[in-house]
Amino acid sequence: MTILQKVKNFVRARSIHVAYVDVGSCNGCDIEVLACLSPRYDIEQYGIFVHNNPREADILLVIGAFTPGWEEKLRGLWEKIPPPKAAIAIGNCPISGCLFARPRTLVDPPVAKHIPIAAQVPGCPPRPTEIISAILAVAPTVFEDYEVKAK
Repeated sequence: MTILQKVKNFVRARSIHVAYVDVGSCNGCDIEVLACLSPRYDIEQYGIFVHNNPREADILLVIGAFTPGWEEKLRGLWEKIPPPKAAIAIGNCPISGCLFARPRTLVDPPVAKHIPIAAQVPGCPPRPTEIISAILAVAPTVFEDYEVKAK
């Protein structure tokens, strides 16, 4: 790897673009993700930017209890994100289904069965600091050899 590629990898790892999808939450995790955008946590000071368009994202944040209705939609969103990419499950619902995973319900946890999950943030709801830490922890692995992977 050349020095120029190393510099590009270093810079790219400090400009993280995330998109998030709610596959059926109680809005607890939504509120915590939105709190990350507030002046108190100011997610952009860490170089993390939120996009609505998955084509502009590097990391997909998945919130909520997964149901079969989301199978094709979530897979479609995942495929729209250009590589290198990662997904993070936020909250107990995408990890275990939490209180929604009961007999005779349509909840089908974990989300990791449907798309590859790089990190999980447990909690009901998880704290904004934990969400930010997970994004920052995943970023170096996503952008490792970014220039080489992008070709």
